[in-house]
Amino acid sequence: MDKKLIGLMLLFMLTFGLFTTITVFNKPLTRLTKAKEEFLPSSDSTLIFAWPLSVKISEGTKVQINVFVRNMNNIPLPNKTVTLNSTLGKISENNIITDKAGKAVFTLKPSVPGIAEISATVDNQVQVKQKITVKIE
Repeated sequence: MDKKLIGLMLLFMLTFGLFTTITVFNKPLTRLTKAKEEFLPSSDSTLIFAWPLSVKISEGTKVQINVFVRNMNNIPLPNKTVTLNSTLGKISENNIITDKAGKAVFTLKPSVPGIAEISATVDNQVQVKQKITVKIE
């Protein structure tokens, strides 16, 4: 066969395939391949809470920290890995997967006096904008 004919047939098949795909799915190909935003955690909507916010160092003293992972529409996101960082004290488990409500629960054990600044990261990619502080006396 002639090389020009083969080239034209290949061009026709590619054009026909693209046309068929766009017609059948009625969406551009880029929209079909993007990750859906509803499953992406939002650094603005994700919340961090701690209780108590002020503790005295003694044996058995603990601070409970809750992280609620949400998307940009405030919908809870389950099965997301949350990593917590603190400037003071020791965090019990550092990588926790969120439950059905998008909640991950951590425990901070204070060791030295000062102000512990606590921050969170979701799936090692999204740094949560909100940070909290706990006063340790």
